[in-house]
Amino acid sequence: MRLKGVRIGFALTGSHCTIEETIPQIERLVNEGAEVFPIVSTSVETTDTRFGRSSHWLERIKEITKKEVISTITGAEPFGPKKLVDVMVIAPCTGNTMAKLTMGITDGSVLMAAKAHLRNLRPVVIGISTNDGLGINAKNIGMLINFKNIFMVPFGQDSPGEKPNSLKSDMNLILETVEAALKGKQLQPIIITYS
Repeated sequence: MRLKGVRIGFALTGSHCTIEETIPQIERLVNEGAEVFPIVSTSVETTDTRFGRSSHWLERIKEITKKEVISTITGAEPFGPKKLVDVMVIAPCTGNTMAKLTMGITDGSVLMAAKAHLRNLRPVVIGISTNDGLGINAKNIGMLINFKNIFMVPFGQDSPGEKPNSLKSDMNLILETVEAALKGKQLQPIIITYS
Protein backbone atom coordinates (compact mmCIF):
# COMPACT_ATOMS: atom_id res chain seq x y z
CA MET A 1 0.00 0.00 0.00
CA ARG A 2 1.56 3.20 -1.21
CA LEU A 3 -0.23 5.53 1.23
CA LYS A 4 -0.61 3.43 4.37
CA GLY A 5 -1.09 5.70 7.37
CA VAL A 6 -1.39 8.88 5.28
CA ARG A 7 -4.31 11.17 6.15
CA ILE A 8 -5.73 13.10 3.21
CA GLY A 9 -8.30 15.88 3.09
CA PHE A 10 -10.06 15.61 -0.26
CA ALA A 11 -12.13 18.62 -1.31
CA LEU A 12 -14.38 18.80 -4.36
CA THR A 13 -15.65 22.03 -5.91
CA GLY A 14 -18.31 22.75 -8.51
CA SER A 15 -16.77 21.67 -11.78
CA HIS A 16 -19.68 19.26 -12.01
CA CYS A 17 -18.57 17.78 -15.34
CA THR A 18 -15.37 16.53 -13.70
CA ILE A 19 -16.78 15.02 -10.49
CA GLU A 20 -17.52 11.63 -12.03
CA GLU A 21 -13.90 11.15 -13.11
CA THR A 22 -12.55 12.47 -9.80
CA ILE A 23 -14.46 10.25 -7.38
CA PRO A 24 -12.66 7.04 -8.52
CA GLN A 25 -9.42 8.78 -7.53
CA ILE A 26 -10.71 9.09 -3.96
CA GLU A 27 -11.35 5.35 -4.03
CA ARG A 28 -7.85 4.77 -5.38
CA LEU A 29 -6.34 6.73 -2.47
CA VAL A 30 -8.38 4.70 0.04
CA ASN A 31 -7.37 1.45 -1.65
CA GLU A 32 -3.73 2.50 -1.29
CA GLY A 33 -4.19 2.77 2.49
CA ALA A 34 -5.00 6.47 2.96
CA GLU A 35 -7.57 7.74 5.44
CA VAL A 36 -9.57 10.28 3.46
CA PHE A 37 -11.57 13.13 4.99
CA PRO A 38 -14.10 14.38 2.39
CA ILE A 39 -14.97 18.07 1.99
CA VAL A 40 -17.36 19.60 -0.54
CA SER A 41 -18.22 23.11 -1.61
CA THR A 42 -21.78 24.45 -1.32
CA SER A 43 -22.19 23.97 -5.06
CA VAL A 44 -21.31 20.27 -4.89
CA GLU A 45 -23.51 19.81 -1.82
CA THR A 46 -26.63 21.49 -3.21
CA THR A 47 -26.62 21.52 -7.01
CA ASP A 48 -28.18 18.86 -9.23
CA THR A 49 -26.91 19.02 -12.81
CA ARG A 50 -27.05 17.00 -16.00
CA PHE A 51 -23.86 15.36 -14.72
CA GLY A 52 -25.55 13.97 -11.59
CA ARG A 53 -27.55 14.66 -8.47
CA SER A 54 -25.74 16.12 -5.48
CA SER A 55 -27.23 13.48 -3.16
CA HIS A 56 -25.76 10.73 -5.36
CA TRP A 57 -22.26 12.21 -5.23
CA LEU A 58 -22.41 12.78 -1.47
CA GLU A 59 -23.57 9.22 -0.80
CA ARG A 60 -20.86 7.81 -3.06
CA ILE A 61 -18.14 9.85 -1.34
CA LYS A 62 -19.40 8.79 2.10
CA GLU A 63 -19.52 5.14 0.99
CA ILE A 64 -15.90 5.24 -0.24
CA THR A 65 -14.39 7.15 2.70
CA LYS A 66 -16.63 5.83 5.50
CA LYS A 67 -16.72 9.40 6.82
CA GLU A 68 -19.29 12.18 7.01
CA VAL A 69 -18.83 14.79 4.31
CA ILE A 70 -17.71 18.20 5.61
CA SER A 71 -19.59 21.07 4.01
CA THR A 72 -19.39 23.99 6.44
CA ILE A 73 -16.74 26.51 7.44
CA THR A 74 -17.00 25.43 11.08
CA GLY A 75 -16.63 21.79 10.06
CA ALA A 76 -13.49 22.58 8.04
CA GLU A 77 -11.76 24.92 10.48
CA PRO A 78 -10.32 22.14 12.72
CA PHE A 79 -8.04 20.98 9.89
CA GLY A 80 -5.62 23.69 11.08
CA PRO A 81 -5.43 23.54 14.86
CA LYS A 82 -5.97 19.77 15.07
CA LYS A 83 -3.58 19.02 12.17
CA LEU A 84 -6.05 16.44 10.91
CA VAL A 85 -4.34 15.58 7.61
CA ASP A 86 -0.91 15.25 6.05
CA VAL A 87 -1.97 16.58 2.65
CA MET A 88 -5.02 18.40 1.29
CA VAL A 89 -6.32 17.77 -2.23
CA ILE A 90 -8.72 20.12 -4.05
CA ALA A 91 -10.03 18.36 -7.15
CA PRO A 92 -11.79 19.36 -9.21
CA CYS A 93 -10.71 22.89 -8.35
CA THR A 94 -12.69 25.55 -10.21
CA GLY A 95 -11.35 28.87 -11.44
CA ASN A 96 -13.50 30.55 -8.79
CA THR A 97 -11.87 28.53 -6.00
CA MET A 98 -8.37 29.16 -7.42
CA ALA A 99 -9.01 32.90 -7.57
CA LYS A 100 -10.20 32.99 -3.97
CA LEU A 101 -7.34 30.81 -2.74
CA THR A 102 -4.85 33.09 -4.48
CA MET A 103 -6.37 36.12 -2.72
CA GLY A 104 -6.68 34.43 0.69
CA ILE A 105 -10.49 34.45 0.69
CA THR A 106 -12.06 31.80 2.95
CA ASP A 107 -15.80 32.01 2.37
CA GLY A 108 -16.59 28.30 2.26
CA SER A 109 -15.65 24.87 3.56
CA VAL A 110 -13.06 24.03 0.89
CA LEU A 111 -11.20 27.32 1.19
CA MET A 112 -11.30 27.17 4.99
CA ALA A 113 -9.90 23.63 4.96
CA ALA A 114 -7.10 24.66 2.59
CA LYS A 115 -6.24 27.80 4.54
CA ALA A 116 -6.31 25.97 7.88
CA HIS A 117 -4.09 23.23 6.48
CA LEU A 118 -1.61 25.63 4.84
CA ARG A 119 -1.04 27.40 8.14
CA ASN A 120 0.72 24.21 9.28
CA LEU A 121 3.09 24.44 6.27
CA ARG A 122 1.69 21.20 4.83
CA PRO A 123 1.09 20.44 1.14
CA VAL A 124 -2.04 21.28 -0.84
CA VAL A 125 -2.54 19.48 -4.16
CA ILE A 126 -4.72 21.20 -6.76
CA GLY A 127 -6.42 19.43 -9.65
CA ILE A 128 -7.76 22.24 -11.80
CA SER A 129 -10.83 22.18 -14.01
CA THR A 130 -11.70 25.57 -15.42
CA ASN A 131 -12.99 26.97 -18.70
CA ASP A 132 -10.92 30.13 -18.25
CA GLY A 133 -7.50 28.74 -17.30
CA LEU A 134 -5.86 30.46 -20.27
CA GLY A 135 -8.12 33.48 -19.87
CA ILE A 136 -8.84 35.52 -16.76
CA ASN A 137 -7.64 32.74 -14.44
CA ALA A 138 -4.22 32.30 -16.05
CA LYS A 139 -2.67 34.75 -13.60
CA ASN A 140 -4.09 32.82 -10.63
CA ILE A 141 -2.67 29.53 -11.90
CA GLY A 142 0.70 31.21 -12.35
CA MET A 143 0.61 32.58 -8.83
CA LEU A 144 -0.48 29.28 -7.26
CA ILE A 145 2.30 27.36 -8.99
CA ASN A 146 4.76 29.67 -7.24
CA PHE A 147 3.17 29.52 -3.78
CA LYS A 148 4.99 27.52 -1.12
CA ASN A 149 3.34 24.17 -0.33
CA ILE A 150 1.02 24.26 -3.39
CA PHE A 151 1.42 21.41 -5.87
CA MET A 152 -0.46 21.01 -9.14
CA VAL A 153 -1.87 17.84 -10.63
CA PRO A 154 -0.45 18.01 -14.18
CA PHE A 155 -2.85 19.80 -16.54
CA GLY A 156 -3.38 20.76 -20.15
CA GLN A 157 -5.90 22.03 -22.68
CA ASP A 158 -8.67 19.45 -22.62
CA SER A 159 -10.60 20.83 -25.61
CA PRO A 160 -8.50 23.42 -27.49
CA GLY A 161 -10.67 23.43 -30.59
CA GLU A 162 -13.99 24.08 -28.85
CA LYS A 163 -12.83 25.68 -25.59
CA PRO A 164 -9.41 27.24 -26.21
CA ASN A 165 -9.14 28.75 -22.70
CA SER A 166 -10.11 25.54 -20.88
CA LEU A 167 -7.57 23.72 -18.71
CA LYS A 168 -8.04 20.47 -16.83
CA SER A 169 -5.78 18.32 -14.70
CA ASP A 170 -5.39 14.65 -15.49
CA MET A 171 -7.22 13.36 -12.42
CA ASN A 172 -5.59 9.95 -12.95
CA LEU A 173 -2.37 11.57 -11.70
CA ILE A 174 -3.74 12.61 -8.28
CA LEU A 175 -2.11 9.69 -6.44
CA GLU A 176 1.29 10.32 -7.99
CA THR A 177 1.01 14.07 -7.32
CA VAL A 178 0.13 13.39 -3.67
CA GLU A 179 3.12 11.07 -3.29
CA ALA A 180 5.44 13.71 -4.75
CA ALA A 181 3.90 16.53 -2.67
CA LEU A 182 4.42 14.55 0.54
CA LYS A 183 8.14 14.61 -0.37
CA GLY A 184 8.00 18.36 -1.11
CA LYS A 185 8.27 17.82 -4.88
CA GLN A 186 6.13 18.83 -7.85
CA LEU A 187 5.21 15.95 -10.15
CA GLN A 188 6.62 16.67 -13.61
CA PRO A 189 5.84 17.64 -16.24
CA ILE A 190 3.20 20.10 -14.98
CA ILE A 191 1.96 20.87 -18.50
CA ILE A 192 0.63 17.83 -20.37
CA THR A 193 -0.96 17.23 -23.75
CA TYR A 194 -4.36 15.59 -24.11
CA SER A 195 -4.62 13.41 -27.20
